[in-house]
Amino acid sequence: MTTWFLLLLVIPYVVSLTFNLKNIGPNQYRDIVTEGSYITNEGIQVTPNEIGSDRNGKAGRATYVSPFHLWDNRSGELASFSTNFTFVIDSKGESNYGDGLTFFLAQDNSVITTGGAMGLPVNGTTYAAATSQFVAVEFDTYQNDWDPKIWDPALGRNISIGDHVGISISSLTSVRSQEWSSNITGGGECQAWITYDSISNNLSVSFTGYQDNTTIRQDGLVYTVDLRKELPEWVIFGFSAATGASFQKNNVRSWSFNSSNLQIDENTGIPPNPGPDPRKELPDPVNNKNSKVGLIVGLSVTVVVLSMFAFGLWRWHKKKIKEMEAEEDSFDVEMNNEFEMGTGPKRFSYHELAHSTSDFAEKEKLGEGGFGGVYRGFLKDSNTHIAVKRVSKSSKQGMKEYASEVRIISRLRHRNLVQLIGWCHQKGELLLVYEYMENGSLDSHLFKLKSLLTWGTRYKIAHGLASALLYLHEEWEQCVLHRDIKSSNVMLDSNFNTKLGDFGLAKLVDHDKGSQTTMLAGTLGYMAPECLITGRATKESDVFSFGVVALEIACGRKPIEYKAQEKQVRLIEWVWELYGNGTLLEAVDPRLGSDFEEEEIKRLMIVGLWCVHPDSEYRPSMRQAIKVLTFEASLPLLPSKMPVASYLTPPMSSLYGVSYMIQYQSSSSISNTESSSQTQSSTVSSSSQSVSLLHAM
Repeated sequence: MTTWFLLLLVIPYVVSLTFNLKNIGPNQYRDIVTEGSYITNEGIQVTPNEIGSDRNGKAGRATYVSPFHLWDNRSGELASFSTNFTFVIDSKGESNYGDGLTFFLAQDNSVITTGGAMGLPVNGTTYAAATSQFVAVEFDTYQNDWDPKIWDPALGRNISIGDHVGISISSLTSVRSQEWSSNITGGGECQAWITYDSISNNLSVSFTGYQDNTTIRQDGLVYTVDLRKELPEWVIFGFSAATGASFQKNNVRSWSFNSSNLQIDENTGIPPNPGPDPRKELPDPVNNKNSKVGLIVGLSVTVVVLSMFAFGLWRWHKKKIKEMEAEEDSFDVEMNNEFEMGTGPKRFSYHELAHSTSDFAEKEKLGEGGFGGVYRGFLKDSNTHIAVKRVSKSSKQGMKEYASEVRIISRLRHRNLVQLIGWCHQKGELLLVYEYMENGSLDSHLFKLKSLLTWGTRYKIAHGLASALLYLHEEWEQCVLHRDIKSSNVMLDSNFNTKLGDFGLAKLVDHDKGSQTTMLAGTLGYMAPECLITGRATKESDVFSFGVVALEIACGRKPIEYKAQEKQVRLIEWVWELYGNGTLLEAVDPRLGSDFEEEEIKRLMIVGLWCVHPDSEYRPSMRQAIKVLTFEASLPLLPSKMPVASYLTPPMSSLYGVSYMIQYQSSSSISNTESSSQTQSSTVSSSSQSVSLLHAM
């Protein structure tokens, strides 16, 4: 007899969508679906562009080849996303032009409308009603009756604001809009950044414009909207544009998109028993009886063997639990003796933290590193969000590093350090509870397009990091060597204030006994060259790491960029060469345009070079560095060429490159679930090209 079993399996899986299309050309036909548009060597021509062709009264759109799973109906889970694109709207010098270009997400449909609809799915006769759901960011270049206006007191009436950027939801009347300093008659290239945070439901738009032929960045266009209420689960997304009686070129040259992980629950299983097949012959009674006896004997032996194995496994498991509980009790007594009762970090139960993170659900994961994961949690009693660091059992960061992090950070008090709220050591788990950083880690903004940090914000972050290090090195009762300063360990709160985190590798050293340790630790690219030779960490090696981060903030570049031009692969060498040539501003992050204070950015880069001087004795203290950053001291005079430390026999390039004569272990790179697109990198190493160097003492 054949027995069928109905197996109902609930299988969670995670989906995300990420791509980066640089210099879009004809080879992107596999990635982009064109409707009324086409692709040339100059990018996507969303509306016809060639001279001599019929270019008026046209509409087109270009969408990514795969639809986007924006939210899940079963779980209610909503994805975060960010997109960045460069585009050109060019009227070929004509002052009369129209109508506009949009980035949109929409219900799949075939309606593309000309004129003021900018290709969006609305009624082509009245322009009044949407034919299907859409959310669009429109770069509107023609003033229609439904477009925003402002009151002119001199004329005593409302007037058009002209070219503008707006957020539109299933209507051509924008819910939010902002005047746009466009350069359409000059055909200047522009850039846009659009992000959606599924936690705050904020849709944020930043874009570039022109003033006096100089590129400027325009921010502040934000609208709060729950996209689950405005769009279907699956959407098409991309660009639409249209022309009316007047012409303009609508061209998209590059496009990147990144969505957060969306956890989906699906039911799969084996079909139920279809019943016997009447076409099969009936079994022979004698043979069937013998087969039943054999089956019973076989099953009995199997049950006995499995029972013995299960009993042995139970005894072993019980023994391990007792050992684990004894270890936990010993550790907890030690931790309780470390902290004053009623003050400082508190002990949490495992159940409390598991409940706050939905049992460490994948959808709550903020980041993943070599040590384990970091999860967002919510404490109902205090109505606060937290970040829970869950140390992996296979992590290099074991009990020793865990205890070190708890002891050190729990005693530190500074506005620029991440605050430790509590800890837990139960069920074989090592858990640390931190304050939640709404804006994630610095590297997610510099390198992952979470947002474009303004220069004022960047300078504030650099000063905050310097203040944190000054406190650790000189202002606390003992000198604290952090030993793993990097942009992924610099956290940002809701106001973009600096919060240095991840003290798993930190060491305490008495001020009067020098400031050296003997354990090699850190991340390649941020590690001082003498550490690779001597294996010792010092205050000066922390200063070196700060210098690398300072250069990252100013240049928007990682310390090592293998895809860059040959002379620009290693950030330090490249910036030092520009310093010697008197062309230091060439290294400024191009995304800033000209929106920065020249004297401040020069100071930050020169202080950065001062801090990464190959000879540690020529590096400044953090107090000296801060005085230069705050204009309390003059700039240092550095050699025009990057010096080579006299004690370093290998070439400097090998020390700043990928390998040296040491063993190393690759650190895990972060995958952003942000979006909420946030990474809680007080505990996570995020650079895919960084290498954690963890040698036993």
